[in-house]
Amino acid sequence: MEFTFPAIGIVHSCFKEKFGIPRQPGLVPLARAQLELLPPYDDPAALDGLETCSHLWIQFVFHANRREEWKPRVKPPRLGGNKSLGVFATRSPVRPSPIGLSVVRLEGIHQEEGKLWLALSGVDLLDGTPVLDIKPYVPYVDCVADAVNGFAAEAPPQMPVRFSATALDFCADYHRSNGLDLQSLLTQILQQDPRPSYQTLDPARVYGMRLLDLDIRWRYAAQNAESFALVTDVVVTG
Repeated sequence: MEFTFPAIGIVHSCFKEKFGIPRQPGLVPLARAQLELLPPYDDPAALDGLETCSHLWIQFVFHANRREEWKPRVKPPRLGGNKSLGVFATRSPVRPSPIGLSVVRLEGIHQEEGKLWLALSGVDLLDGTPVLDIKPYVPYVDCVADAVNGFAAEAPPQMPVRFSATALDFCADYHRSNGLDLQSLLTQILQQDPRPSYQTLDPARVYGMRLLDLDIRWRYAAQNAESFALVTDVVVTG
């Protein structure tokens, strides 16, 4: 049995590529996006009452997942990328139906230049993500106090993040000109350690990601038996 669903909106996110996106929503509170509603769903009447909600469920499509075949077992990053679980026991984007579900904070509802959009934060959504539905988060039923997850019982440990002098200067200038605390945003992202867990520490290896209008470069090092991420360069793209 097959169904076809329309995209009601599209996400304009700070995350321009998959690498570096937090593996769950809410882990990077400063990660922001706009959810633009598409015609004919850009009717303000459809959002009447939504302003009373602090958080939303966003149902979306993993549009950048290029794999056409699904597998009954996958290797989630949480288990180091070398141990498999059943696909329905994970949140892997490689699924029979590539649909995702995220809880995000609603920062506001806006209508400008003929466009209707929601300001969101705490997102784990790639730029250009098609959205299938929006639902209000209802705390008294959606927050299950005694819920259990056997292999992800608590948040993974956070990695310390440091900045080179050059990167610190760039972040300060960016904050002054754009009003965004870029240093805190990068710290929130990189302390989640986006590397595959099976990779060993290689101080010579440089990692990179596109974020907003920026190209971020960092590497990993160790000092006094403590590993940390070191942001080395931040430059404007294009």
